[in-house]
Amino acid sequence: MQPTKTLTEGQRAYEAKRAAKAGMSLDKWLALKQREQEAEAKAKLKLAEAAKPPKPPGFFTRLLDRAHRPLGS
Repeated sequence: MQPTKTLTEGQRAYEAKRAAKAGMSLDKWLALKQREQEAEAKAKLKLAEAAKPPKPPGFFTRLLDRAHRPLGS
């Protein structure tokens, strides 16, 4: 699994140090980072989907609701 963006030499060295500190190979580290980013993006998308306001009732739903209300008040 190749990361979508290529790293410069400095970035690659930095990530190699972090991978070594975590006890992983650079490829394994980059794959883990990629999976975490994808999971975070999916969680944000799910959160945004849940935050959408509910859809207003349609024409027939409103009509049925009105038909079930008692006459005059």
